[in-house]
Amino acid sequence: MTYPTPLEALLRHTKNHPDRPFLHQPVNRKLLITTWKQAETQARQVATGLVSLGLTKGDKVAILAKNSAEWFITDWAIMMAGMISVPIYATAGEKTIRYILEHSEAKAVFVGKLDDKAAASAVLTGELPVIAYPYDTVSAQHQWRDWIRDMEPMEHIYAPTLDETMSIVYTSGSTGNPKGVVLTYLNYASVSDTHARSFEASGEDRMVSYLPLAHITERGVVEGPGLYAGASFYFVESLDTFVDDLKVAQPTLFVSVPRLWTRFQTGVFEKMPAQKLSRLLKIPVLGKLVARKIRKGLGIDAARLYGSGSAPISPSILQWYRTIGIDICEGWGMSETTGLSCTNMPFDPELIGTIGRPCDCVEMKLSDQGEILIRGDAVFKQYYKNPEATEASFVDGWFRTGDKAQLLNNGAFKIIGRVKEEFKTGKGKYVAPVPIESALASNPDIEQICVMGSGRKQPVAVVVLAEHLMHSDKALLRPSLETTLHEVNAGLESHQKLDCLIVAQDSWTIENEFLTPTLKIRRAAVEDRYNRIAQAAEGQAVIWEDEVKLG
Repeated sequence: MTYPTPLEALLRHTKNHPDRPFLHQPVNRKLLITTWKQAETQARQVATGLVSLGLTKGDKVAILAKNSAEWFITDWAIMMAGMISVPIYATAGEKTIRYILEHSEAKAVFVGKLDDKAAASAVLTGELPVIAYPYDTVSAQHQWRDWIRDMEPMEHIYAPTLDETMSIVYTSGSTGNPKGVVLTYLNYASVSDTHARSFEASGEDRMVSYLPLAHITERGVVEGPGLYAGASFYFVESLDTFVDDLKVAQPTLFVSVPRLWTRFQTGVFEKMPAQKLSRLLKIPVLGKLVARKIRKGLGIDAARLYGSGSAPISPSILQWYRTIGIDICEGWGMSETTGLSCTNMPFDPELIGTIGRPCDCVEMKLSDQGEILIRGDAVFKQYYKNPEATEASFVDGWFRTGDKAQLLNNGAFKIIGRVKEEFKTGKGKYVAPVPIESALASNPDIEQICVMGSGRKQPVAVVVLAEHLMHSDKALLRPSLETTLHEVNAGLESHQKLDCLIVAQDSWTIENEFLTPTLKIRRAAVEDRYNRIAQAAEGQAVIWEDEVKLG
């Protein structure tokens, strides 16, 4: 099947409605609006700027910045110049930034808003040309404002074919150095066009871009489909203004990740205890009013489509959101599949707990070992400069995803864990942690969970409590956690039953390196930190980390 390229989509919409508001960027609490024509013109100017640096077709250009209108425009400018984009997480550390720039052989780098400039400043010391977005960022030889003021728009832009490389997207590196996933225009165009159609998106839709654009979910589920549909985009000024910016945007399509959906829920419970809210929601008229007020408070009451991806989300969380009128379509995908490849959309409550059915741009099946295999227009063909990893990742033309699943009779896939995350207990039995973690997440007091137990007689669970409960009275929290532990164990086979539940003292974050930039738990880091604690905690049902006496 043929698809329009992103540049063809951009030019089409610019021609059809040049003066329609397109990109909405809050700066110092003022909304700066860029029309479609302005966005295209600025992209042409930036493309000219790249050529003025001596860069040529095929050169790699990195983007190290939080989401902004400039990020989108840069993405298109790099395409217009015939170059290849290399996104880097704004939260990346010095080692990761240096590795990606060197491995990708980037010839220039755009920098923008960063929560911590130290890592970028340590790496960007003058060897590479640096172009700074108009925000407080690292020092740079070139300024975005100057290019937009001085550069002539590129008249004859590059027209890529679908088989050419568009971007090298580096994985989050949860088990070592990140791998560079080579994505073609076919990969990106297929998901953008497919999802724009399946979302039934149009120029009337409003989308908020706030999940990291270095992660393929944001580019493949938000930026791409929104561009192809002609939707308008809104950005977030800062974490502190997040909800206010949502209320301004009034998104009609809203995608988040499990950690943030859990945080939203926790925020609701901070204002009203879960049990009291549950009682109110069951009262016929009052319940609808309360639900509407919660949706409005979250800033997502105008949305007609909600999604969750990047990591597994607990069915109990999805069921709770249903009670306030939010049906979240769970999705599944990878950098190697250009993001969303399987989803419960249109939303079907019977498919809660599954990732739904494959999207039109891919085919999926299970191997004899239960691993998801996938192929299609959205699936990449190679890792950058890593033929060994590429060869090991394919079997007869199918990409080996590393995810284990069940294929249900209704055609939906149910993830039961990662192939490499399964561990063998001291009894020689294999345990998949994800289903157990999902069951524990039914307790709203728990925000983060990691089940571990390689070589132990029984698995254990380490949990992080919701932020507002971190310093609460343990005696008040313990009964609820013990009940959850008992209920979860009652549904497990003997070798899966949890020996104890350990409550961590600190949250797991990107900064302390317990989470990847995509908010996935770095299991090896958690196990390394809590292994001795778990050994000393044996015989306790629920125990706090600071209660454990290490020998």
